[in-house]
Amino acid sequence: MKQPFPFSAIVGQSDMKRAMILTAIDPSIGGVLVFGDRGTGKSTAVRALAALLPPIKAVKTCPVNSERAIDCPNWANVTTKKTHEIPTPVVDLPLGASEDRVTGALDIEKALANGEKAFQPGLLAQANRGYLYIDEVNLLEDHIVDLLLDVAQSGENVIEREGLSIRHAARFVLVGSGNPEEGELRPQLLDRFGLSVDVASPTNIEERIEVIKRRDAYENNHAAFMLRWQAEDAALRDQILSARKTLRKLKTPDSSLRDVAELCLKLGSDGLRGELTLLKAARAYAALRDDTAMGRKHIRDVAGLVLRHRLRRDPLDDAGSGTRVTRVVEEVLGA
Repeated sequence: MKQPFPFSAIVGQSDMKRAMILTAIDPSIGGVLVFGDRGTGKSTAVRALAALLPPIKAVKTCPVNSERAIDCPNWANVTTKKTHEIPTPVVDLPLGASEDRVTGALDIEKALANGEKAFQPGLLAQANRGYLYIDEVNLLEDHIVDLLLDVAQSGENVIEREGLSIRHAARFVLVGSGNPEEGELRPQLLDRFGLSVDVASPTNIEERIEVIKRRDAYENNHAAFMLRWQAEDAALRDQILSARKTLRKLKTPDSSLRDVAELCLKLGSDGLRGELTLLKAARAYAALRDDTAMGRKHIRDVAGLVLRHRLRRDPLDDAGSGTRVTRVVEEVLGA
């Protein structure tokens, strides 16, 4: 099986790559929504990022990738305290997946063979401490959307049915992609994504040629291509790990809090989730740059990612949400 395409080798798409790196530094930012054309590297990027990250330590045989034996759910009957390293999980949630497939359900084989009620974990268990990727997220069935909203809010998957009462940790970075022409995303789910990005196929001929070259090398000269990008991916991995440490001691001046609040108020974003997410994203970006304190530059550079999908539609304003965010950022924070 081939290794995923190197993250550093993805041509262009700087906003998408930045958004994904920020969630790797601070997963509590809340995931990434990527809207745009097919074939623009959306699924490639999430798998490349997960492969880029260091492996996670997990208890052997634990179905929810718990780091410590004490965190393994009782229903799993894990009898070992031994741990091993596994790649950061990346789990695909197919559009047609049933609720049982997503949350987990009664293990029919054990029920028929032994007459016992046992739990068969679902996709949410597999995705714990990793990434849950949904392609065409705007076409997801409503009841699955509601389920994901509950789990994303609580960080826990709870199943109460068929005589089972099961719960387990389900903390993951949600990455959704889709084409806006095929349907809009429900506002309740849209708001749960910390960051959003619009991607498009490159219009520059040289950039398109470079995309073709790299993909062709990946397919036909795999070992040499992976070796070529190994050092850059390793450097980015070190940068992310360093940023995680920097984040814990980063200073956040009161003036930055005021800037964040004023910006969200002026844009009219609903609730306070916009402020909190903008604060986290700006802090993560400051940590990525190895700065000691968060400032206006960091807020300015991530504001579009955080706020463009949180704006109410203004029938009197023909400008797109990205343009509106840019305009208000310049008014509040300066050009």
